Amino acid sequence: MRIGMGYDVHPLVENRELVLGGIPIPHETGLSGHSDADVLIHAVIDALLGAAALGTIGDHFPDTDEKYKNIYSVKLLEETGNLLREHGARIGNIDCIVVTEKPKLLPYLTAMRDKMAGALQIHPGQVSVKAKREEGLGFTGRREGIKAYAVALIEDGRT
Repeated sequence: MRIGMGYDVHPLVENRELVLGGIPIPHETGLSGHSDADVLIHAVIDALLGAAALGTIGDHFPDTDEKYKNIYSVKLLEETGNLLREHGARIGNIDCIVVTEKPKLLPYLTAMRDKMAGALQIHPGQVSVKAKREEGLGFTGRREGIKAYAVALIEDGRT
C-alpha cells in the first residue's frame, strides 16, 4: 500500500466558470488557470501520481502545452487513472477537502464524488469530498481563491 498527498490553489477571477470536482458550480467568479483550473481534481491527480511515484500533474499535463489550454480536468483525471492501471496500481480510496468561503458546496459534494469516481472507474464509496471554510481568515477567507487537499491510498502492483 502506498499513500500520496496532493494540494492545489487557484485565484478567483471574474468572467470564468467555476468547476470543482468536474461539476459546474453557479457563482459570480471562477478559477483562473491554464485548464479549467479545477483545484479539487488537480489535488487528486497529484495525490494519485505521488502515491504511485509517477511525478506530478505538471510533469504529465504541463501548463506550457496548448493541448491542455481550457481542458476539462476530468479528462486529465481519466488519463491519470489509465496511467495508474498501466503501472499495475489499484486505487484504495481518495479523501479530499475543498477550502472556500463561498459558494456553499454541500449541495454538490455527492455529484463531485460520483464524477471523480466515474472518471477513475472506481466505486463512489472510494471517494470522499468535504468542504471547509476558514472563517474569514487568509486568502480563501477573503474570497480571493480556492484551495484543495487530497490524500490517496493505492495498492501498487510493482512492489
